[in-house]
Amino acid sequence: MSYDVIIGLEIHAELKTASKMFCRCHNNPLGKEPNTAVCPICLGHPGTLPVLNQATVTMILKLGLALDGEINLVSKFDRKNYFYPDLTKGYQISQYDLPLVYNAQLEVDDENIAITRLHLEEDTGKLTHPEKENYTLIDYNRAGTPLIEMVTEPVIKDAASAKKFCQKYQQILRYLEISDADMEKGQMRCEANISLQKPGSWKYELGQILPTGKTELNPKVEIKNINSFKAVEKAINFEIARQTELLDNNQKIAAETRGWSDSQNKTISQRKKESSADYRYFPEPDIPPLQISSEMIATIKSQLIELPNNKSRRFQTEYELSADLADLLASDKHLADWYEEVISELRSWVDASSDSWERQNQKLSSSAANWISSELFKYYPINSFSQLKQEGRVSAENFAELITLLVQDKINSSAGQKILSVMAEKGGSPIQIMKDLKLEQMDNSAELIDAIKKVINSSPTQASDYKNGKVALLQFFVGQVMAETKGKANPKVLIDELKKLLSQ
Repeated sequence: MSYDVIIGLEIHAELKTASKMFCRCHNNPLGKEPNTAVCPICLGHPGTLPVLNQATVTMILKLGLALDGEINLVSKFDRKNYFYPDLTKGYQISQYDLPLVYNAQLEVDDENIAITRLHLEEDTGKLTHPEKENYTLIDYNRAGTPLIEMVTEPVIKDAASAKKFCQKYQQILRYLEISDADMEKGQMRCEANISLQKPGSWKYELGQILPTGKTELNPKVEIKNINSFKAVEKAINFEIARQTELLDNNQKIAAETRGWSDSQNKTISQRKKESSADYRYFPEPDIPPLQISSEMIATIKSQLIELPNNKSRRFQTEYELSADLADLLASDKHLADWYEEVISELRSWVDASSDSWERQNQKLSSSAANWISSELFKYYPINSFSQLKQEGRVSAENFAELITLLVQDKINSSAGQKILSVMAEKGGSPIQIMKDLKLEQMDNSAELIDAIKKVINSSPTQASDYKNGKVALLQFFVGQVMAETKGKANPKVLIDELKKLLSQ
């Protein structure tokens, strides 16, 4: 039997503040000795009082407005009561019924995915389970790190869409510079809630999955702390298959929390799923309610920048790029900014005062985009363009110069690759590198004609066969001349001249 798949996501992202959520401890524990970035407040000592980091409020409001969310002008913090060793106080300071942001949305593949809420909370410590040992180690450096938790409506229908949602969300966090959101470092952690229902047995109403009749709905299963985009897709697909098999065999699905095991490629039962009642929420007495002014919202709105989806659409119309290529270039802010620097430099290489730029805009823009994605990524992966700018070996100006040489047929693709490899290694002007390596392309020069004649004369059988109708041999001669000229022949000119000389 086929079932309707219902998926909701919860994503935690660590914020890039200088200090922690409620104390002055440094908020970057990576690389520090365990339990050194701590104080009595984030360790939950009796008698200590939390003081809210105002930057966290600004960051969540910026994210909420970027996602077209509504802002609660009056908000508050709550105590979420539960005990694990990594939660020193025995409760977590979070938000329950008055989150700062609600009713937001994120566009994925031209469909708006509804987001129920965005709220602030503090992170826990980190547990380490040494292999073959019967004890657990705890590092509290991460305790008190500010988090934004984002909760979607249960409207995602498949694993691929869930994965893409997470990727788009990460892009926005990075564009706004509020989180590095590196999943491998635990800076962004995803949890998926999945349920399977018989078609027609349920309806979506007021943010809830409700039965259409008297049939009891199947419970949802939560998969915790998935740490990569690939794992998001694999874990959800595994869970869909697992639940399908249970239902097909008339077995019950347990409402539980499961973890994803990369090594075993499966979800593993961890504990019974809690409900909100289990956490015994009540207002945090040590932090007064938050009052958000309309002036603060207006100021943050004025600071918002162009986000990936809009940037991709503009790249498609302004630079006539394909949707896939535009999405790729817009996926990273530093990459997108650098690409537009290249376009700006290309304008200076082409006479922008005439109609030359308009005539060549699409060719130059698409050539630059294609060379970035096919060649420059070999030296600088997609998320390393801030490093590229800092190092300065491949500047936007020099890359634009290289693209101009290629588009104007001064060099061929092979020569361009050699020049780019030199630029990536030690920098330099493409024109000067071209001259130093003698890579300038041969056009209608006597040298090129001599090379063609030499190859034809050394291959009389092939020349005769070509004249007798074996036109596929043209590529043989192209390869031979390219070898003779060390790849410097202009392919277009070479083919034209070969046809002329072979027909004589």
